[in-house]
Amino acid sequence: MESDRSGTGAFHSVALDSGTPETRLPVRIGHISDIHFGRITDANIVDALVSDLEAGDLDLVIISGDLTQRAFPGQFRAASQFLDRISSRWLVVPGNHDVYPWWRIRLRLTDPLRRYKKWISEELNQQIDWPDLSVLGINSAHGMTIQGGRIDASERASMATFFSSVPDRTFKILVVHHHLTSLDALDDHDVAVNAAETLQSAADLDVDMILCGHLHISQIAHVENVRPGHSIVVCTAGTATSDRGRGSNKSRNFYNKIVVSNLDVEIEEREYDAAARRFVATSAHTFARQRRSGP
Repeated sequence: MESDRSGTGAFHSVALDSGTPETRLPVRIGHISDIHFGRITDANIVDALVSDLEAGDLDLVIISGDLTQRAFPGQFRAASQFLDRISSRWLVVPGNHDVYPWWRIRLRLTDPLRRYKKWISEELNQQIDWPDLSVLGINSAHGMTIQGGRIDASERASMATFFSSVPDRTFKILVVHHHLTSLDALDDHDVAVNAAETLQSAADLDVDMILCGHLHISQIAHVENVRPGHSIVVCTAGTATSDRGRGSNKSRNFYNKIVVSNLDVEIEEREYDAAARRFVATSAHTFARQRRSGP
């Protein structure tokens, strides 16, 4: 029998968690994506990921979609158990693999994320609102969507409502499974329907960083001139635990550790070392924070 996490003590609905104790900078974030329970690459990798997250003294773990391979109950059960092992607060958005598969066409069209809402979170647009950090996750996975996903007007409205209400000094992060911009370093790849409008909305709302996944390739880029005087760091996590790495990341697994301070943002890529059965740092990137006037 499927278990409903909503309303239980184990249900980490950060959307309801704005009254938690204040978290001040620096803030340490683990960004993982494309876990794909059902296609786990190594018998030890999930334990290694949990151990590395727990050792990182993280304030928040962000999961940018595709917790399962085919949205089967057993895969969601494994994902739910994985989330229960994370002691930090976490925020999660669904991915296209978390909707009912195409052969369940009626449910895919009428209630595509039913199992996700039952096992993971009823809230699809989760949020964190801390004094120095505001994070909004939006849903880009829909039953009728093509692989690249879609951002509806309702998600952009959520962005406007949420980000316009936080102080200018706050570091703002948008989390979405699919891509909002084409990155040259990744060659040809899909972007979400309504990506351009969503990216422009993010820039207009002074979003500082976008965290995404989907492509199974780890890539960190700086998007310039989305709006004059404003740029957005786009951080794409590779597949954290599955055997579905692509291109230069084939047979490789990554997640990102992000540290937001008053002056800059540090992003460290951490890759799984199968021989050592642990994640290790492989590269680091630092971006200066943009200065904005305001309270």
